[in-house]
Amino acid sequence: MSGGTALVTGASAGIGLALAEEFAANGHPLVLVARSADRLKQIAAELAERHGVACDWIAADLSQPQAPQELFDACQRRGLSVDILVNNAGVLWEGDFDAIALEKQLSLLQVNVAAPTALAHLFLQPMLARGAGRILNIASTSAFNPVPSLASYAASKAYLMSWSEALALELRGRGISVTAVCPGFTETAMIAQEGRKPMTLPLVPNLSPQQVARESYEACMAGKPLRVNGLMNRLAIEGMRHQPLWLRRELVALMEKWGI
Repeated sequence: MSGGTALVTGASAGIGLALAEEFAANGHPLVLVARSADRLKQIAAELAERHGVACDWIAADLSQPQAPQELFDACQRRGLSVDILVNNAGVLWEGDFDAIALEKQLSLLQVNVAAPTALAHLFLQPMLARGAGRILNIASTSAFNPVPSLASYAASKAYLMSWSEALALELRGRGISVTAVCPGFTETAMIAQEGRKPMTLPLVPNLSPQQVARESYEACMAGKPLRVNGLMNRLAIEGMRHQPLWLRRELVALMEKWGI
């Protein structure tokens, strides 16, 4: 599996692009997935030249319910055997739940929950037939607590984390590892949306996409079920997990109220 082909969703920017770079640097052929064909074509050419690995790409919009099946079928037609599925693509909408359009809420759930579930189900079957494979799901530290103003996003990441850990147990001893990684705020366009200040936490420095990618790759290849990215994030999560649930809710409510 050290040189297995990795399919990375959301590979055109941010953590997804850093993950593609990390896998390529470690000798893995790639299948890059995102919405923009032109951007994917450029990235694939650059990674292939820089790291000497095969880089295929498939343009797909995972907000569309049929996209996972179409992506799987495209891989089958091209004879692309996916050894490592990296579910990275994600959507974040910040604001009060009632102020965010229903269409956006449902699109978030499609990308963050339905698409990775469908892709894992589809690509898992060939992995099981081969008796080898890895699934890497990019969750978030927001999975550990309810987060006002990020209610649907945090809930979607809680699903991803819980589901990943359950799959890891189900697939134990069958040659397949499942890893959920939980980055904190990372310096990407997602947390610095136009017109808003970048999201941060007090005393917890934002991570770089490269740091997240490096730690995520190591956890995936080691077959670890769960990894919280960044030392300060791990300490913060451990501290919160030992608080009563009511206090955790109030703490995150105060942080949201104070804008931190």
